Amino acid sequence: MTQIVLDHIDEATLASLSELAKLNHVSIQEQAARILAEALDMGERRRRRVQSAARIAAMTPKNVAQTDSVILLREDRDR
Repeated sequence: MTQIVLDHIDEATLASLSELAKLNHVSIQEQAARILAEALDMGERRRRRVQSAARIAAMTPKNVAQTDSVILLREDRDR
């Protein structure tokens, strides 16, 4: 397994990491690896959401005026 060395971690962060590792019954290294993997997974999910939003935005014609959704909702409610 590859190693990562973190040189500059403040004492409060290290203490929090240590406490979390104890709560989860794992080593500090394992807890740090889990946190890193979770953060990367969240980043990947965010990237997919941004791509999805971009695909949807690309479907909207650029040269056609769009009706404000508030107007459409009011019209629908008045029926």
